[in-house]
Amino acid sequence: MDHTKDMNRTGECPALLSLPEIVNSTALIPKYEFDLGSCLFKSMLPSDSTVKVLVCIFVLLTILSLAVNGCTLLGLGRSEDLSWEPRFALLKNLILSDLMLTITQGPTVTYCLVQRRTLPYGPWCLTQFFVDSVCIFCTLFTITCMALERYLYVCQAIYYLSILTSQRLCFIMGLTWLLSLCITVVIMILLQQSHASSLVGQPIAGLLCEPDTVESVLGFPRASAIFRKLVGIIVTFLCILSYSFSYLRMYQEARNAVQPFQQVNRRAGNTILFYCSMLLLQLMPVLLKIISDALWEVISPLTAPSGWKTAGTLHIMLLVMLQVPPCINPLIYGLHNKEVRQALPNLLRWRKDCLNLNVEEGSLRTQETGRE
Repeated sequence: MDHTKDMNRTGECPALLSLPEIVNSTALIPKYEFDLGSCLFKSMLPSDSTVKVLVCIFVLLTILSLAVNGCTLLGLGRSEDLSWEPRFALLKNLILSDLMLTITQGPTVTYCLVQRRTLPYGPWCLTQFFVDSVCIFCTLFTITCMALERYLYVCQAIYYLSILTSQRLCFIMGLTWLLSLCITVVIMILLQQSHASSLVGQPIAGLLCEPDTVESVLGFPRASAIFRKLVGIIVTFLCILSYSFSYLRMYQEARNAVQPFQQVNRRAGNTILFYCSMLLLQLMPVLLKIISDALWEVISPLTAPSGWKTAGTLHIMLLVMLQVPPCINPLIYGLHNKEVRQALPNLLRWRKDCLNLNVEEGSLRTQETGRE
């Protein structure tokens, strides 16, 4: 299909997109001969060159995330020295949620960009929304636990091993997933109260089923929106609070240590600054979502003439920012550590040994067959 012709088949799209009812009602659709999904897409991304750039960005970020997370996870799994350490067990938990997030988000957004139309509301939309919500909450809980684990390691070193036993560590990791599932299930139950079978197949106002786009299709259910925003703000605040407390206490411990020329103190300060900067980068999608929620509450973008452009820009920015944390998490918490960097070459050597072993087994079989 010629996407340019499909997007410009009618000149009524911009006028229709200013109506709030077009998002949460199917009543107007039969009256006009136009592709609603293409019109909604065109309202957010009118430039074809921008679409091509976004396709390249999402493909590259998806491949990079899968490669970096996959290699780090395999390296940690093959290393017997690292698998038992609590911080690397938590890192594997973080990588697992990042992989699930990448698999559900990257291909979905890329497909919509290639098709030049928004994502339709339906089973995949709800599945993707459920998985992404679980993974995002699990990521926030895991980052919180990783900060507290570092605090115990540095400031409570005597009691570290007695506090973080293997059983407690497994319980903590299971609890992060359980809490994330419970929060998401409550959100889904509240959303399903506004669900109607007639809405299935209707294009949403976005390339991904994130909270605003799903709620717009369902008529903005207040109970779900209030619960989601309240829980999101509380979890984000607890993550920032625990991170700030943990690394501030570690910095204070480093400053109290008497070292010549204060070299260790400066190094500790640089380390704290690095991790705090990375936390801000990781939380950027969540903070952008909080700002977006505030804008939807205050100015109601759907009712303003330029509201679609504002909401569409925020939506695209959110999609791009959501792809960044899965790419940098292994670099921050994994490859930044010397132990993990040493484990990755061992993974490559293990792979090479496996290939050599297969070649030797094949040659032995050939020799035995020749003798027979």
